[in-house]
Amino acid sequence: MVVLWALLLPLYRLWHFAALAAVMAGAFVLLRKVFPGRETVVDVPEPEPPPTGDAQTDALLREGRQAVAELNRLRSSIREPSVRDRIGEIASLTEKIFEDAREDPQDIPQIKRFAGYYLPTTMKLLNAYDRMSGQGEGENVSATLDRIRDILDTTAAAYRKQYDALFANEALDIETDITVLESMLKREGLAGRDF
Repeated sequence: MVVLWALLLPLYRLWHFAALAAVMAGAFVLLRKVFPGRETVVDVPEPEPPPTGDAQTDALLREGRQAVAELNRLRSSIREPSVRDRIGEIASLTEKIFEDAREDPQDIPQIKRFAGYYLPTTMKLLNAYDRMSGQGEGENVSATLDRIRDILDTTAAAYRKQYDALFANEALDIETDITVLESMLKREGLAGRDF
């Protein structure tokens, strides 16, 4: 377009360039309306974290990623905001619990117990909630949905406690280190009287 303009019209004053810019902007807007662009949304999965080198830990981490994916699917499927919030919290805590296996392999037996009972039972209840919430109203359906809603608060609290319990051995090690450090400082006379 610039070449055509330069061949047919002059380009030696400032207003010539301003007119060319205005014509080009108008042409751009017109062409965008005539030929709208297409937007393609591509769901890019998160890359898998690198393997730990331990087959048992890697299997546990895969199981955790699958559980979190299922919890997120259930969260997007269920319409009730309070239930969705609880599922989001449970999914987040589940992810943290499984990731602790990477950071502290000593916690793997405790995480396996969690993954063997609590997590499958939670997902079973949430799947039932998802199925039943799409059904019509009825006494049994309403009572079951209410019971599942009520247990979600308790479940989220239990998951928080489970996550906190994974740090018990680390907290004990730190407490021991602090006690040893205090004793050494006192013995060497480096601690003040208020210490």
